[in-house]
Amino acid sequence: MTGDQDIALVDLLDRLLAGGVVIAGDITLRIADVDLVRIDLKALISSVNDAVPTPWREGTP
Repeated sequence: MTGDQDIALVDLLDRLLAGGVVIAGDITLRIADVDLVRIDLKALISSVNDAVPTPWREGTP
């Protein structure tokens, strides 16, 4: 992207979902050097089409 091109949010999401996006991260809540809560996040976001079928059975939401 150059500075003189504008991309709509819908176009950006379409490009990201076409190839897929992986999100990974760690969150730790710590007080006085004691870990109270730790959350590990790993997500794969992708579009579903005929080439990549849905993981759910037909007829379920």
